[in-house]
Parts: sequence; C-alpha cells; structure tokens
Amino acid sequence: METKAGDPGAFAHFDLSRVPSPAFVVDEAAVRRNLECLAEIKSRSGAKILLALKAFSMWSLAPLIDEYLDGYCASGLWEARLAKDHFNGPVSSYSPAYKADDLRELCAISQHLTFNNPKQIERWKSDSNQALGLDNCELGLRLNPEIPLGETAKYDPSQPHSRLGFPVSQLVPAHFQHVSGIHFHNLCEQGFDALQQTWNRLEPRIAPHYDQLKWINLGGGHHITRNDYDREALIAFVAALKARSGCDIYLEPGEAVALDAGILVGEILDLFDNGMPIGITDISATCHMPDVIEAPYRPAMRNEGSDGTPVRLGGPSCLAGDIIGDYILPEKPHIGQRIAFLDQAHYSMVKTTTFNGVPLPSIWLWNSQTDELRCVKQFDWTAFRDRLS
Repeated sequence: METKAGDPGAFAHFDLSRVPSPAFVVDEAAVRRNLECLAEIKSRSGAKILLALKAFSMWSLAPLIDEYLDGYCASGLWEARLAKDHFNGPVSSYSPAYKADDLRELCAISQHLTFNNPKQIERWKSDSNQALGLDNCELGLRLNPEIPLGETAKYDPSQPHSRLGFPVSQLVPAHFQHVSGIHFHNLCEQGFDALQQTWNRLEPRIAPHYDQLKWINLGGGHHITRNDYDREALIAFVAALKARSGCDIYLEPGEAVALDAGILVGEILDLFDNGMPIGITDISATCHMPDVIEAPYRPAMRNEGSDGTPVRLGGPSCLAGDIIGDYILPEKPHIGQRIAFLDQAHYSMVKTTTFNGVPLPSIWLWNSQTDELRCVKQFDWTAFRDRLS
C-alpha cells in the first residue's frame, strides 16, 4: 500500500533531540485542525461524527475531542470502558461476536450495540434479553456490501468469505424486525467515491425499510481531513440521505481525527554494509509500526533526501522481516542520528507490542502553536514484565 498521508506540517522544524528515543510526538494543534474540519462537515451536512477508538485512543486529548465530536465507537468491552471512563459522549459498540459477560456491561455503556448477523440478535434476545439488558440500547445490524474496493484484500471488509458483516445479498425484510439501525464499514483510507459506490450497492436493499430505522452508520475509513477529499460531495450526500431516509446519519472516522498529527522519533544504533548500507534503529516495524509489515506499506520519513545512497532501516528485534524500508537519509548516515517517520499518531500507537522485550516508545504531546511539550506516558520494563506471568 502507498501511504495516503505524510505531510510533515509543523514537524518539519521540530527538534528531534527534545524527546527521548523512541517516542511518539502528537501535535495538539494538528488534531484540533482535523477536528475543526470534521465539525464543519457535521454543521453543514447534519451528520453525527464519532471517533473510532481503534485508530486513535489518546485519552489525554479527550477534553479537546469532546468539544467537537458527538461520541465514540468501540470495538469491544475494553474500548467501551475507555470511552465511558475518559471521554464524554455516547458510545456505539460493534464486535464480530460477543461473550455474555461482555454484553451485560456493553449494554449498560452503549447507546448503539451492533451485531454481525441476524442470528446473533435472535439468539441473544431469545435467550437472555432482560438479563443482559439489551432493552437498554438500540440494536444495529452490520451489513457486508459485498463490493470490494480496498487496495489490499486483508484490509477489505468485502473480501471473499469475509467474517465482517451480514452479506447484503442475503438480507430479507424480516431481518429489520429487531434493529433500530444499519451499520456498514467498507473503506480504508479512501475518498468519497468509494463511499458512493458502496451506498449505491446497499441503498436498494435498505430504502424500503427506512421507516423502520432510526439511524444509518456509514462506518469509518473516510479520509475526510485529507486535502484531496471531496468534502463538498460528502456534505451533499449526507444531507440528501438524511432527508430522504429520515434517519440520523453517522460517520465514524479514526484516522481522519489524527491524520498527519504525529511522528515516531527514533535513533540509528548501528550501521554496516551487506550489499547495501544497513541501519539498525531503536524503532521496530513489528513492535512499533506493525502495519508496515501487515499492509505492507512504506512510511514517509521526515526530510527524506532525494539524492544519495539508500540505507535499509530495520529494528532491533530478532524477526528477519523487521524492516522499515530503504531511505535516503536527510544527512550523512551516522550512529546516533535521529530520524522521524510521519503520520504515526493513528494505529501505530494503539498497536505497539513488547515482542522480544523491545521497549515501548514514550508518548509526548506538543502544541506547535505554543511550542509547549509534555510527556503524557513513559514505559519502563515492567510494561513487558506485567503482561507475562
């Protein structure tokens, strides 16, 4: 996959020596700009916008995010607890499947609770509706549009034999009996055109049942805050859909809230030659930026050069594939050199691991307008020890 972002913004001039290595640095001013963009979409279209915590769950910024958005969407009980305890707004929860004990608490926390297929709804309602508290929240059904539009199959909810959502081709009127809303998520770092294509596939099956629905959730993956996103088309689309359906229309972006709002700072620990220059860094692709391997994709480097000899950068773990990519460094490569990868505030921070005992990056909050910089989280070796036994 090609990275869809990578604008350094104010980070182009940030002094990397101000933080220890490795470290995530998030620009509060950049997050606010993204939120202001989303707030304009809300105001002009009538949409309700939720933050997808799976992508960005930096709760130290909760007061800022609460100012602009309508609530939060959770992928399971722990994210729902985070939303309840640290953010201020309604919670919408969805998971491909639930445990009974989790459902009891999710029903108490969630305004909307979405199920992966109609049989789940029937089973939980018939077996233990009152005991679980399903009457306390509005139930939704996730649909699979069965229209693959993603660049990479493993990130495409409409891939063949997908486990995510009920195939729209199997939808019948009876499936609307117990639900207040319809949810789908079919996008990944995509523009408005993919949303329009997806909706064109879904609407004929949903429109006859508008009068039975209270809300329609268009899911996430919308790169709304990216400069080339057609926001005018989105505004017109949402306003028209809201008018003809009579439903509340929800968007739940994750990346769009933190797009180009954070960097991952690292340091070169060693350099040697093996047919090309090799650099070992204290940043690990597998531990700190797993999407580099999973997607795979090549993260943009701050101030990468255009002329020179590429250096293959990789992490300190034992995984042979712990390779970040080949880069022409901003200056002559040397041990101790600081480097930074762009657009790392979303997903990278929530997906870090301590495989091999590799230390976790500390987390810093910077305000590029005031230049205030503070550490919001540091990890010592007990973060590794205490997840084991």
